[in-house]
Amino acid sequence: MSRLVTIAASTALAIVLWQALVTLAGLPPFILPGPGRVAETLWASRALIAHHATITAAEVLIGLALGAGLGGLSAIGLAASPMARRLIRPMMVFSQAIPVFALAPILTLWLGYGLWSKVAMALLIIYFPVTSAFFDALMRTPQHWLDLARVMGANRPRLMWHIRVPAALPGFASGLRLAAVYAPIGAIIGEWVGASKGLGYLMLLANGRAKIDLMFAALIVLAILTLLLHAGVDRGCRRWLDGGAA
Repeated sequence: MSRLVTIAASTALAIVLWQALVTLAGLPPFILPGPGRVAETLWASRALIAHHATITAAEVLIGLALGAGLGGLSAIGLAASPMARRLIRPMMVFSQAIPVFALAPILTLWLGYGLWSKVAMALLIIYFPVTSAFFDALMRTPQHWLDLARVMGANRPRLMWHIRVPAALPGFASGLRLAAVYAPIGAIIGEWVGASKGLGYLMLLANGRAKIDLMFAALIVLAILTLLLHAGVDRGCRRWLDGGAA
């Protein structure tokens, strides 16, 4: 309850400051519409925004699921194989030096303007955080746990699946929490580069037609989706970890 009160108070303060800025600076609606105007547009265009929000949510969820699965498997492979660490990890680090915007047009060219180019963008943007967080946790398994398991006759696969992976699950959960925030960024970037549906497309369309209130309404819905996704992933991770601990 206290958390909800804090969120409500922060939201109310942000709205008050927003309205104060619009009023005191005398900004016209095509520069910065007031919160009341944005709320009216959000309600009037609720069906349109809901349609595009559904598309973006599907892209984000699919990308998050694929990125989490691929990142988890990659981390396990890197932790299990010194050869893989020497060959693949430098390539992963180098891939982060490439701007995401530079990859978006290429993915759109290869995968088209539909769903999968946006899923690929979301996957790419969350793959490294998930892999890195899980890999670091796997490599930090307490040495005395491993020594005890070896004394009891555990081989390398058993060490990995019964000792290292369970001990590293909090690190994997941390990566998932980051991924829940980053995945919408990837999907929106993909929609900005080339799309005919989604909140990113709607924002570009509204901006091009000087419907700034609609653009802000879509942006607010995107922020709410991201917060809900992060809250859902966080709660799921807590239940998962608490269940594993029990």
